[in-house]
This record gives sequence, C-alpha cells and structure tokens, in this order.
Amino acid sequence: MYFYVDESGHTGLNLFDAEQPMLYYGVLSSKVNIDILAEDHLRSLRRLTGSPRLHASELGNGGLTPLASGLAALQKLLDFRFDLYRVAKPDQAIICFFDQVFDQGNNPAMTWSGYWTRQRYELLLKVACLFDEELAKRAWEARIETTDADAERNLVSVCVELRSRVKRLPDAQSRKIISDTLNWAENNPSKIYYNTKSKKDRLHIAPNIIGFQLVMHGIASRIKERDRKESAVIVDQQSQFNQAQKTSSEFYAAVRDIPFVNGPGLPAIDFSNMPTTPITFSSSTSSAGLELVDIYLWVFRRIFEQKELAPALYTLVKPLILRGRTDAISLKAIAERWA
Repeated sequence: MYFYVDESGHTGLNLFDAEQPMLYYGVLSSKVNIDILAEDHLRSLRRLTGSPRLHASELGNGGLTPLASGLAALQKLLDFRFDLYRVAKPDQAIICFFDQVFDQGNNPAMTWSGYWTRQRYELLLKVACLFDEELAKRAWEARIETTDADAERNLVSVCVELRSRVKRLPDAQSRKIISDTLNWAENNPSKIYYNTKSKKDRLHIAPNIIGFQLVMHGIASRIKERDRKESAVIVDQQSQFNQAQKTSSEFYAAVRDIPFVNGPGLPAIDFSNMPTTPITFSSSTSSAGLELVDIYLWVFRRIFEQKELAPALYTLVKPLILRGRTDAISLKAIAERWA
C-alpha cells in the first residue's frame, strides 16, 4: 500500500494561535502508486488553472470548482481512502500537564487506580475544568522551558493556583486526589521531570509529533484492514519536524513485536502492524499523491471548521466519508469516549 501524509494548521510550539487552534493531518492511502498513476490526469487539471501545481489554499473554492469533476473521476479510478486526524492545540497544554504531574510513576501522591484505570480520564477532565487560557499558557511555557530552575518555579506556581481552585469540584474524592497530587508536585517539582531538556526534546511534544502518532496508528490500521504490506509512506517535506517524524516512525517499527499491557479498562496499545518501510519525505511539487492530499485536506478542513465550501466540492467528500477514518486528541474527544 501507498500512503501520502500532509498537515495543515502548523504553528510549531505556539499552541494558542487564535487563528489556528487545530492541527490537521490528512492521509491518502491506496493500493496503487498514486505518484505514477495520477500524474497525467493531474497534468491536464493543472493546465486548466494555468498553475504548475495545484495548491488548494491558492485556488480556493473558485479555482477548485472547475476541477471537481476531474478530481472525482480520478478518485473513482484510483479507489483511494482519505483519513483525517486532529490535535486541539490549547487542549494539548492541559493534557501534557496532567500526563506529567499526575503520572503515578512520577508522583506517589497519585493513586494507582486514579492513573491506571479509566478513572484517569475522569480526573483529567476535572483538572481541565480548573484551567483557564492564561493558566494553560503558563503550564505550557513551563513544559517547553529548557532551564530546570525556571521550569520548576513556573510549575509550582501553576500547581498552587490549581489547588486554590479545587474547591470548585463537586465531589470530595476528586478534590482529595487532585489536591494531594498537586501538593506533592509543589513540594517536589524536580521529581516530576516536567520540562524538556533541549530544543530537540521540545519537538517531540509539539502537536505535529503528537498528531503524527495518530497518523502512524491509522496507517497500521489500514495495513491490517487491507492485509497488505506498505510499499511507501511519503510525508510532506518541511524543515522543522521531519527528523522527529522519522524518529517516531523508527521507534514504532522497532517495537511492533513487543506487547504493551495497559491498565484494566484502558485501551490496548497495539503496534503489531506498524510499517517497517522507512518513511520518505517529498514535496507536493514532485509528488502527485501529496498534491492530492493538499486538496482533500483543505476541503475536509473547511467542513470541520464550518466554512464555506462550493457545492461541487461535496462530490469529492461524499464517497470518502463512510470509508474514511478520523480521530482527535482533544478534551472533547476524551469526554465523548470516556466521561
């Protein structure tokens, strides 16, 4: 199988850009090599626009509408699938805080059942209710700080403020668990291992890499579903995160035969169908597959953000909806799944 991966909404380590609160990954998958088989068809569509390459953000609704029938015909011919993955960037700051401070391996004040059972998600959502945007920003700044002393000082201030808000929670059990856990972190900030130690480490907690985890699990699911080995995984080329994406893919390939046991009631972690073929990086200027991902990612993003979409472009969406997959890392997604 062939996989083509692109992203949209990239703001790096800035999680609080009001214009782009969501990071998107689009994955086009096919049994055939789209780079070869779609090239002639796309060349004729490019001639209609007078552009050397099709870029959805440049063409917009008006430029894409005349191409809709041609794209739909290509879609039917190649029988590809399109999957969409999202990361709510402001939510990630809170989720990262919880994962470090409330990790029972780091913080002995956290109960075993509170972290290694489904109660983890209930507590996460309750802790999230105590945050406002300003406090989430402070928690994230401490998380990406590379100077330990500065990070620990900021972490303590966040814990103190959160603990002052715990009384808002309605149930006594949650108030006690959360208060005790925050109090221990306040008194032992160096033992929480909260902050990143280098610029390289910071990249691995960016939304781009967190979202790439969803991409890799989605690719593994497609490989299992179609019972085919991957022939290529082609990722859009960009300077900041490609190396971290490569490192992540190599890790997944290395652990695919190792069972990962989770706590009772928590979802199993299965790496068994992760691709072993090294991912490659390319530009949409030299990959027809990435050129198509750019278009479909733009169209689906417009739908998710409830922005205007030309009626003709819905012909591209309808055949893919039932066969496509979507997943998200967000507080809303966690609440829908676990609350």
